[in-house]
Amino acid sequence: MKNSFSQKVLLCLQFIPDGLMLKLLYFYKFHRFLPLKNPVRYTEWLQWYKAKYRNPEMLRCTDKYKVREYVKERIGDERYLNTLYQVCDSVNDINFKDLPNQFVIKTTDGGNGDNVFICKDKQSLDVEMVKRLVNSWRHKHYEHLGREWAYNGATDSRIIIERYLEDPSNSDGSIDDYKFLCFNGKFRYLWIDKGRYSNHRRGFWDENLKFLDNVYSDWPTFDEPPVLPYNIGEMIEVAEKLAKGFIFARIDFYNINGKITFGEITFYPWGGYVKYTPDSFDYELGSFFTKEYVEQND
Repeated sequence: MKNSFSQKVLLCLQFIPDGLMLKLLYFYKFHRFLPLKNPVRYTEWLQWYKAKYRNPEMLRCTDKYKVREYVKERIGDERYLNTLYQVCDSVNDINFKDLPNQFVIKTTDGGNGDNVFICKDKQSLDVEMVKRLVNSWRHKHYEHLGREWAYNGATDSRIIIERYLEDPSNSDGSIDDYKFLCFNGKFRYLWIDKGRYSNHRRGFWDENLKFLDNVYSDWPTFDEPPVLPYNIGEMIEVAEKLAKGFIFARIDFYNINGKITFGEITFYPWGGYVKYTPDSFDYELGSFFTKEYVEQND
């Protein structure tokens, strides 16, 4: 969805009903038909999730500013939230003078990993260029692009500036990304992204924290799995608190020297358009969309 031409085409096709559009996109991605009424695979269930599931709590979770209040309510305080420097309605409201030398700018309605600007040296910053760039991200309407209903909540397209996170133990300056797949509020799988800037690896662990050395998606897995943080149990506990009440939610954290920082909540990872190896893993993930729970929300 990141290609601007593709985005324009999808916006022009808004008149096509969601169910039909999702079937067309699924066939385009996988060259197989989408059984929207009887999904089995995880990638199929995520299309059903877009078309059918309407939990109003999802709406503020997709807004990068509103989700902070959601996390605070679920946890009881702000201990897992990254430092927020500013929230602005316009790029002209950003007070660059008061910002530290390093920071991150995001638009609150961003999705798919887009709409993030990292400043590592404010002294060399081209402020006008940054303003133009950030303005170009706003009002993309991801709910129309991928028929991802939950993004209807990210309507304000505000700008937030947060603390820049880095892990000195990683030579490329990246931070490890911990993503917890939770079904019906229960943690089932973890995946970790490591070395995004130099030697990107992605690995999967099951709910018993056993490394799945034969499972991967679109990135190579680890030759040797990294040691999990000592407070991984705390991360799981917080992930389940944030995922409670949703059929499915991916809860993301960073963990730097034992400091857990909330990243985001995602309901449609990669839009549901990723191929897994082995193919059976797609079915395995899909099995956690339990029939009884889904029927209550269909």
